[in-house]
This record gives sequence, C-alpha cells and structure tokens, in this order.
Amino acid sequence: MAVAARLKPFVRATLLGGALAVLAGCSLFGKDDETNNANKDAANYRERSVEQIYADGWRAINAGAWDLCSKQFDEVDRQHPYSVWARRAMLISAFCSYQSNQYSAAISTADNYISLHPGSPEVAYAFYIKAIALYEQIVDVARDQSNTEGALVALEDVVQRFPDTEYARDATLKIDLTRDHLAGKEMAVGRYYLSRGDYVGAINRFRTVVDVYQTTPQIAEALERLTEAYYSLGLDREAQTAAAVLGKNYPGSGWYKDAYNILKGRNLKPMEDRASWISQAFHRIL
Repeated sequence: MAVAARLKPFVRATLLGGALAVLAGCSLFGKDDETNNANKDAANYRERSVEQIYADGWRAINAGAWDLCSKQFDEVDRQHPYSVWARRAMLISAFCSYQSNQYSAAISTADNYISLHPGSPEVAYAFYIKAIALYEQIVDVARDQSNTEGALVALEDVVQRFPDTEYARDATLKIDLTRDHLAGKEMAVGRYYLSRGDYVGAINRFRTVVDVYQTTPQIAEALERLTEAYYSLGLDREAQTAAAVLGKNYPGSGWYKDAYNILKGRNLKPMEDRASWISQAFHRIL
C-alpha cells in the first residue's frame, strides 16, 4: 500500500532518533535469522533492556513480521513505562498494527498516545496514523460510510492542527477523495429514490451534494438529477433553476444537455431564480 511505503521512513527518521545507533546492529542478522529470532521472542517474552526490545522489534520490522513487531514495542511500555522510549514505542506499535491491517489496534494505540502525550512533538504522527487507518477502511458506496465520515473528520483534524507538516499535505489530498466518496454515497441513494419515484427523498440526497460536497465531481450530475426530480414533481421553477445553474457552471457537460432536454418536454428553458436555494447555495460558495 502506497501510504505504508511513506510511513516507514517516518518511523525511522521521526520516531527512533538516537535509537538508530542501537538498532544499527540489526543489519548483522540475515533475513532468516531475523525471522527466527523474532519468532523466538514472540514465544518467550522476558525482561529485557529497552535497547534489546527495540533491537528485537526492529528485527521484526525488517522481517515483515508486523503482528510481532507491534507486540515487541508494546513490551517497551510494559517493561519501561516511564521512559521516553515507551512514548515513542507506542507510535511504532501503531505503525506496525497499521502495516498488518489491524486498523482498530492502530487507531486505539494512536488515541491512547494522543490522550497521554498531547503536547509531544511527535503527536502529529499519532493523529496521522489514526486518520490513515480510518481512511484505509473506506468501503464502496453501497455499504455503511461511518468509517468514511470518521476518516474525513480525522484527516481534517490533521490539516487544522498541523498545517505545515508533510502529514497535512498528504491528508489534504485524501480529504478530496474522501469527500468525493461521501458525495458518491449520497448520489447512489438519491438515484435509488429517483428510480422508485420517491422524488422528495431523491431531492434531499442531491441537495446534500449541492450544499456539502459542491467541490466534488459529483455536482454536475446532482444538478441534472435535481432538474429531473423537480420536473417530475411539477416544480418547474426549481427544475429550470437547477438546469440554469448547471449550464452556467458546466456548459459543455453531458449532464447539462440531459437537463436541457428534460425541460423541453414542457417547452421550458433553463432560467435561474435567484431566490431558489440552488442559486443561493452556489452564490454562497462562490
């Protein structure tokens, strides 16, 4: 996964700091030795120095044993709970949980870190891990979108709290994709209502896209569907306004052509009513 490829260097550079010197010795192990030693440690936890736990944990990372590495770094907090390494180990554990697709564990660990260390210089990473773990759980628009909504809130939190960081730059890109996904869900439900003749239900869904997700690619279709729904209800002025706003903002769109042809059924033309909520929604944004 592309995000994970970006996260691993952050773990090395941002979180380990001075521990890199301790962990450098891990490169002396061959790949098979790394895995074998990691598995032994998993089967038999023992009291160890923080340096040894970090070394064992990084061996697990190098071996790709993500479930194991999260357990190793959890041991830092259990055995050395008040050290600076315990604080950092929490974030590495969250990263490892993320890598093993244990998103709930990653989110829980990140939340715990935020609660315990809100003023830490590394807290931005915790917010980012949480946001990305939620983002990875976004499902297709036919299913429940609670994770998508949670991802949007978490991503926006990263941008607002840490605007000048690399985390914020990446989160900004994902916000646009997340909003488009949520708009897609509203459109899918709206189309379903429209196909069943529930025009009021459809209008409510398409209105959400216009009011909340106006900057997404879904907006042109939403305006065409509003034209269709209002036309079907006999609310010609609203239908004309939806088509007019669509034509003004997306004049070459196939959706505008469809809206225009719908109105021709009653010899109507696109005409904007500035008092309409549709017109006001666009002027409010612009």
